[in-house]
Amino acid sequence: MRIAFTHNLKLTQDASEAEFDTPATVDAVTRALQSLGHVVEKVEVGGPASHLVARLEAFSPDIVFNTAEGRAGRAREAFYPALFEQLRIPYTGSDAYTCTLTLDKNLSKLVVAQAGVDVAQGRVLKQLEDLPQGPLFFPCLVKPNHEGSSKFISDENVAGDRSDLKKIVERALKECPDGVLVEQFIPGRDITVDFLEGPHGVLEPVDYAVDASYKRKYNLYDFRLKNELAHLVQVRCPALIPRDVAARVQAVARVVFKALGIRDTARADFRLGDDGRVYFLECNALPSLAPGNSLYQAGKRVGLDETQVVGSILRSAAARAGLLKEAPAEPVKKKAALRVGFAYNIKRIKPTQDGSAGDEEAEFDSEGTLDAIAKAIASHGHEVVRLEANPDLPRALMANPVDVVFNIAEGFGGRAREAHVPAMLELLAIPYTGSDAATLAVALDKALAKRVLKQHDIPTPAFMVMNTGKERLDKSLRFPLIVKPNAEGTSKGIGPTSVVDNEAELRERARELIERYNGRALVEEYISGREFTIGLLGDPHPKVLPPMEIVFTDPNVKRPLYDFAIKQDWNKHVQYICPAQVTPQIQRKLERVAEDTFEALDCRDVARVDVRLSEDGIPYVLEVNPLPGLTPGFSDLVLIARAAGVDYHGLIGEILAGAIRRLKLQKAGFKTGKSKPPKAPVTAPAPAGTAGGGAVAGQNGSASTPPMPAPAEGKPPVIP
Repeated sequence: MRIAFTHNLKLTQDASEAEFDTPATVDAVTRALQSLGHVVEKVEVGGPASHLVARLEAFSPDIVFNTAEGRAGRAREAFYPALFEQLRIPYTGSDAYTCTLTLDKNLSKLVVAQAGVDVAQGRVLKQLEDLPQGPLFFPCLVKPNHEGSSKFISDENVAGDRSDLKKIVERALKECPDGVLVEQFIPGRDITVDFLEGPHGVLEPVDYAVDASYKRKYNLYDFRLKNELAHLVQVRCPALIPRDVAARVQAVARVVFKALGIRDTARADFRLGDDGRVYFLECNALPSLAPGNSLYQAGKRVGLDETQVVGSILRSAAARAGLLKEAPAEPVKKKAALRVGFAYNIKRIKPTQDGSAGDEEAEFDSEGTLDAIAKAIASHGHEVVRLEANPDLPRALMANPVDVVFNIAEGFGGRAREAHVPAMLELLAIPYTGSDAATLAVALDKALAKRVLKQHDIPTPAFMVMNTGKERLDKSLRFPLIVKPNAEGTSKGIGPTSVVDNEAELRERARELIERYNGRALVEEYISGREFTIGLLGDPHPKVLPPMEIVFTDPNVKRPLYDFAIKQDWNKHVQYICPAQVTPQIQRKLERVAEDTFEALDCRDVARVDVRLSEDGIPYVLEVNPLPGLTPGFSDLVLIARAAGVDYHGLIGEILAGAIRRLKLQKAGFKTGKSKPPKAPVTAPAPAGTAGGGAVAGQNGSASTPPMPAPAEGKPPVIP
């Protein structure tokens, strides 16, 4: 089967990502599914829903293997099941109703209590004034009502009297404004029971043996033990309890799973009270599939290894969707793949190390990069038709018709050269990847792009344009200034002498660039500060990838530039850190300015935004690249994708998905220009072999693109 594996990827140790899947977990589940003979596409669900829909439509899965948690809201775990149902794609796990029910601890306890199961008495508070004045059970536990992974749960959340309770509730409501649950604390021990639908059903109870060095007053399996101190915990199955008690716990668990409408898999947490009763705490309809967790430990007791546990979850969902019927006697004819044109310019001239000569083709791509892209396109089941972007391209297209075009062509001349191939494809009504001709023409003209940014109140350094080098200097500009070609990429023309301190240096540098590149020179204020590059994917509302910081390693360079020479010998001059080590506030600033820039310039599918964060905390947009390059293991956005857990195959599929989506709309009779998609009914699944996920493209012809092929070992980003 073709399986889309939807998940949230954990990139930081922040509590907001505690329930997300680590790269190791994602890889382990992917390997398990692949070892069972399936074609798997990893789909990270961060970003707008339209982006996820485009990826699913492009990949056309038979079923979705879902572990996505969602980021915010009391029904966040239900969002994706509801979306899959709307798209009529089968998926693993419980439905939207059950996911909403189980995420709400208080509501699920009410349902379970009605089925005759013991629960701790409690109530939900949304403001401090809701604290009841009457008698309360003490000690009592305060915890979020809509969070998992024991977030914000520790000994400090247990109140011994009313005074403690008020302080704890006040603190907890600041962390969890959706509401906190105040419930009777049950002295005892934590027990977990996992569920696998099918012949195994309710598995043996599991308990947790915590290292004696970790002191606990209330014997809670809290947030620290589940995360930063997990090495102190041994997941033990069977639980160290008498057999009759284990049988009673399993019986209670059966009632819980049935009452909550669980299917495929789940985990229920109980408190085995000192009074001998079994108290239901909560149920997780999206249990962790991290290696070594309770589900796998319990699975071993019934003869299942980790791969077989994953297979059991998939088989249950596939049977429900009718996907396990016996194959017909005659082999099913494979659906035709798409013919994907691959438009490019090939690099045949090697520039000098400093870029002083031979940089005419610096923005073009090497044979190695072209082969890697073509192979990745073909890996999605498509036929690749190579189309070098030269004057013979129109004839080549007439001789070899294609369905869509994967475009990385730079063009040969003029400040609108990147728009040549897209404009021709628009004339021929052939959908293609990336931004349209208008956006590419505007973005390549740095001054024009900056004017658009200013109209949208997006910070960008003050600037002026020189046509001859003799123009009157704008008196509002403050030295130091940087001088660069106005319509070149790959940092062509930028080097150690680009930053100037006086008017004489400025005019000399401007005249050199104007003569060398036969174009205008851009003069802008030099911004001191940290440098970042941010990738974005999708259309019309992009998904923003984690920012990557370019750290200049030589402390003696007072005005560092990510220039042409540094990109030739990057390992001596810079370090790549992704995700960037910044505060949440700074990260939001960077993401917001990148997203605003993407939308202001009407970018589509993929882009990269280069930003300098000034010393006073303002993110200034330096440049926008809607044609990012794709050198494996080298290009900035390829590194960002890898840091976000997306391999090269997925990266190419991600970009291709936009063109495939526009092809479907075109066939349905809709226009496919840069506009919001029509509110059309849900379409049938795409043909098998259409492209799928990834996360981001790399850069080509930009201020961050290496003009030569990457070294064989690539340049790994530093990942905190």
